[in-house]
Amino acid sequence: MDINNLISECTAYDYKSMLEEKKPKSWLKSISAFANGQGGSLFFGIDDNGEIIGLDDVQHVSQSISTRIRDLMDPLPDVELIPLEVEGKKILQVKVSSGHYTPYYYIGDGQRMAFIRVGDESLPATAEQMVRLVLKGSNKTYDSLLTDYPAEKNTFIILANTFEKRTTLKWDQKFLLSFGLVTGEGFLTNAGALFTDDCPLWQSRLYCTRWYGKDKSDAINDAEFTGNILLLLREAMNFVKSNTKKGWEKLPDGRKNKPEYAERAVLEALVNHFIHRDYTVMGGEVHLDIYDDRLTITTPGGMYNGSLIQDLDIAEVSSDRRNPILADVMAQLDYMEKRGSGLTRICNETKALDGYKDELKPVFKSTPTQFQTIIYAASNASNVGENVGDMSESEITDRQQNILNLIKESPTMTAKQMSERLSVTQRTIERDIAILKKKNRLKRNGNDYDGEWVII
Repeated sequence: MDINNLISECTAYDYKSMLEEKKPKSWLKSISAFANGQGGSLFFGIDDNGEIIGLDDVQHVSQSISTRIRDLMDPLPDVELIPLEVEGKKILQVKVSSGHYTPYYYIGDGQRMAFIRVGDESLPATAEQMVRLVLKGSNKTYDSLLTDYPAEKNTFIILANTFEKRTTLKWDQKFLLSFGLVTGEGFLTNAGALFTDDCPLWQSRLYCTRWYGKDKSDAINDAEFTGNILLLLREAMNFVKSNTKKGWEKLPDGRKNKPEYAERAVLEALVNHFIHRDYTVMGGEVHLDIYDDRLTITTPGGMYNGSLIQDLDIAEVSSDRRNPILADVMAQLDYMEKRGSGLTRICNETKALDGYKDELKPVFKSTPTQFQTIIYAASNASNVGENVGDMSESEITDRQQNILNLIKESPTMTAKQMSERLSVTQRTIERDIAILKKKNRLKRNGNDYDGEWVII
């Protein structure tokens, strides 16, 4: 038997040259970690270097392992003991299945500890990881959990407006129940709280920074947002539009836009991060960082199934959803296509840009605690040559254009009135007005009380 072929079939594995009967925690922690994760195998009779040592009495080792698992683990994991012969020597494979009743605890030495797999190590689960294991074991997700926030005291104007705009259908309050945002008893789920106009979940945050150069040295622009998930998505897209270049090429009959980034690729990446981030991390938030040559999005929580995205073919990534209600609602809002196609679409949309090269292919990275998407700027957008002009100073976002449209209707309209019309905060409107004034698109005649806006 080829041990290498056998190992390649394992999600994770550990080697043990012998069974340490007096130190069962040294190997039971791996069984706990495998059961709490994607499964894996322990191979007894192989040393740390992968050299086949062999076991003198496989039957005795098997009986001792079975006894220790029965006495020192709770609940009992699904384990298969498989005697093998490799290179004329006997070894034992302890095959552990991914468990459905997590967390799986080691309960020896007066301890009760659950372990998880981090790389090739089995480490004690943190408090946040324990929350996820408990949710998994109870067949629940964070977004489905019930809150004590009464639905009747919360509004969903942003959600309703977004639904009608993106689907052209009429919003109905009954959707809140069918979408899983409120319960039959009239309380919000965590998903519902994320979609309310005044989201009470303070970990729903977005930090945006435009950096000078290609690393985190000096910040040119930054902004922080908290609250409704749709508002955060909108603000993230506006920040990207305001802080990236949009070049153009002269044509005989006009001009052709040549942006740094494919808008749909950026939107797809942001939606992916807001949906799949780990909201149990109370001190975590979505980070959007823009550099001269790339845009990165980072969120708390790695791959939901515990794998590392950089080890996978993105075309074959399964759609394991950490927050299925959020994903379903975003699909209803037409922000998502079929499951599992998001990463592929980010690559395809970026590839369609003028100036694309293979080295500009988006990069996806994950660890057990975070996920990151890196999208590189199109090579010709930052150095567009004689026929291309830099439009970054004059380009404005959709919301800023809407502000100008409102001012055309009523030059005396206040920031508060604009915020109510556009379903955003007054602070957001004031920030956009400041940008419009800086870009010489808007000015104020008179004072704040009886003056009026003038579009330049």
